[in-house]
Amino acid sequence: MTIIPAIDIINGKCVRLTYGDYAQQKIYNEHPVEVAKQFADAGFERLHVVDLDGAKAGKIMNLQVLENICSATPLKVDFGGGVKNIQDVSNVFDAGARMVTIGSMAVKNPALLEEWRWAGGGRGAFVCCGC
Repeated sequence: MTIIPAIDIINGKCVRLTYGDYAQQKIYNEHPVEVAKQFADAGFERLHVVDLDGAKAGKIMNLQVLENICSATPLKVDFGGGVKNIQDVSNVFDAGARMVTIGSMAVKNPALLEEWRWAGGGRGAFVCCGC
């Protein structure tokens, strides 16, 4: 069995939402890179990062956090939240992610996945979740 820890990001901080309600968020740590380092130090190899600001806004909002995590740790990072077009996919891979999670876009326009598949230039994979 593989366990993949996750970090949800709002305003550059690690949070958890209660029942997905943005009004009911709890900040667990203000330094996502430090949390990612702790996961790496504990022996984890992968990390799932969700840009909750991006998911809500419909565009990536915490790309710098992703880049900082990827450059500071050896973790294989899967990133999701606000990925809506081919440029977003390319930006996520350029920031260091190894995989991109595509939620609602996979359901709304599955034909885009074939086009997006090439945006990463063979650098990563997609995890698709229906929302």
